[in-house]
Amino acid sequence: MGNGTVIKNTGSSYLVTTPDGTTINCKVKGNFRLKGIRTTNPVAVGDEVTFTANADDTAYITAIAPRRNYIIRRASNLSKEAHILAANVDQAFLVVSLKEPITSTTFIDRFLATAEAYSVPVTIIINKTDLLDAEERELAEAVRHLYTTIGYEVMLISATEDSGEAIASIKAMAQDKTSLISGNSGVGKSTLINRLIPSHNLRTARVSATHHTGMHTTTFSEMHPLPGGGYLIDTPGVKGFGTVDFGNDVAHYFREIFACSSHCKYGNCTHTHEPGCAVRDAVESHEISESRYTSYLSILEDKEEGKYRKPF
Repeated sequence: MGNGTVIKNTGSSYLVTTPDGTTINCKVKGNFRLKGIRTTNPVAVGDEVTFTANADDTAYITAIAPRRNYIIRRASNLSKEAHILAANVDQAFLVVSLKEPITSTTFIDRFLATAEAYSVPVTIIINKTDLLDAEERELAEAVRHLYTTIGYEVMLISATEDSGEAIASIKAMAQDKTSLISGNSGVGKSTLINRLIPSHNLRTARVSATHHTGMHTTTFSEMHPLPGGGYLIDTPGVKGFGTVDFGNDVAHYFREIFACSSHCKYGNCTHTHEPGCAVRDAVESHEISESRYTSYLSILEDKEEGKYRKPF
């Protein structure tokens, strides 16, 4: 019997690394499920696990230590199952792009709300700035202003062309931490990881010229050690981010909406139709972004319909 950390999900098994650096290929023995949530993967990258190694070179994960946190998304359109992207993370880097492909603000907001629900700090990285013309650069600055005003760290970078200052800054932020890197397919996650860990040389793919969407270059989540300490968890690119049921607390995970809600006439205000709603007044006066409010409503719609609505 031994203990270790899950560093890769291969689909049929999990790679576990032990404290002495040994890597063991393990299968799952037991029923590990989140209470009340059906998941496609009972074990996640980042999990601290107990495993039993047998004489025939097989090994089985028999227990999972309690998770500090995790990032989870609904698995696919109309699916009732969810997928845990990673567990026990210190922070997340959400990589987005405003061109080839375009990341919707709904996608960003759904990710941020989920991270907020599980107490995971997020830095938004707007990549591919080298592709932007002057007007598009203004849009990027507007997106940065929107999210920094709410309280999120936002960086504008070109993972392919930046001389190194921005990359060095991300390296410093990731040092000695376990960081999740997520985003749409094609936004440049693998390119960024190659800059942060040059020895890895992860496969990258061009964005489809026809559909302006990315091809999947990462199939399963995997944890990569950072030079000097810390880990990056690379996750498969996703087209949409379906939220799991937040119950009646959706507004809690939109920082500015939650702050404003204390001024609503009713304590149980859903910010959709009630009289004396301070949140809707703030949207009308542009104190709260209309795009953020629309994202909030889209998650409420998920809750009402019991399904995942694709955010495009």
